[in-house]
Amino acid sequence: MDKDCLFCKIVKGEIPADKLYEDEDLLAFRDINPQAPVHFLLVTRKHISGPAAVAEEDEALIGKMLRVGAELAARDNIGDDFRVVFNNGAQAGQTVFHIHMHILGGRAMNWPPG
Repeated sequence: MDKDCLFCKIVKGEIPADKLYEDEDLLAFRDINPQAPVHFLLVTRKHISGPAAVAEEDEALIGKMLRVGAELAARDNIGDDFRVVFNNGAQAGQTVFHIHMHILGGRAMNWPPG
């Protein structure tokens, strides 16, 4: 854990969140600034600064993150029509440097996204 990381503080329960799911590896909660009718985040309990920092030992964790995200999307009635977003670095829009996956759905998505 990083004592100054916003998502680490949410994982530890120091900052409240509208939680959707949690287990020993992951926490999912609604985005406070939703960009779609359904917009939630999945974060790892383990502090990893971003996608480029994923180590070989983290591969199963990131795979689980994708699987759980799809299950939560189905539970939130957006089925198979959703966007998955990982940002890496400030230039790519990453504002919290703790790996997190956005799930967005409930409307048509445009391309290109940025």
